[in-house]
Amino acid sequence: MTPMPAAPFPRIRNVGLDGLLISFGDTMAEPSNRAALAFRNAVDSLNWDGVAETSASLASAYVRFDPLRLPYSEIQARLKQMLQKQDWYQAPLPTGRRLWQVPTVYGGALAPQLDEAAAAAGLSPSEAIKRLSNTRVRVLTIGFAPGQPYLGPLGPEFNIPRLKELTPMVPEGALVLAISQFVLFSGPTPTGWRHVGQTAFRCFRPEAEQSFALRPGDEMQFLPVSWEELETIRTTNDGAGGATCTEIPA
Repeated sequence: MTPMPAAPFPRIRNVGLDGLLISFGDTMAEPSNRAALAFRNAVDSLNWDGVAETSASLASAYVRFDPLRLPYSEIQARLKQMLQKQDWYQAPLPTGRRLWQVPTVYGGALAPQLDEAAAAAGLSPSEAIKRLSNTRVRVLTIGFAPGQPYLGPLGPEFNIPRLKELTPMVPEGALVLAISQFVLFSGPTPTGWRHVGQTAFRCFRPEAEQSFALRPGDEMQFLPVSWEELETIRTTNDGAGGATCTEIPA
């Protein structure tokens, strides 16, 4: 039997009995991530009775609802109507986004896989550091661990594969790289991504009123500093790791 072709994007699919996934693509790209963030924000702004939770991933928005208060047929119809109202791939990003500029040690003993990542990208280590540190990346989604961001997109030269074997452990604040994205680790973790930078930034702060430091749609830039500068920053132990935070104009 010939399989039916998949419906074009955007696409609404069921997730269990009380969830709907609105997908804007099958891979991460800037337009599909923009659409997911904007659509999720639009659903939140409507404050529908019966919507219990929303979230956004790399290319999709998720809506969980109470079927006893908001029937499936009704919420599906509402979401379809929203999709038809505008081109979500060019929608404005949510307001209130912030730019975080984070002091980062690239390479050396603290981030020992920078040279390997640079070679995989066809660059010298110094050129790789220049390109990585000059790039502002978006918090595409939060996941895998509490408060942990996936960040991108990086330039196509950094579309390098994961490692074939896991690195047994990288520390909290490690900046790792693969498939044109960064991940900034919120705790010590094994990883198959290359450890290219080290920060003192704490993504997960359980002692704070807002335990997740970052929000989807925020932007980050990882500015190079020396090992000695990072050690001085670490003595403050305030969680920000020396980062500055400014609001991005609407």
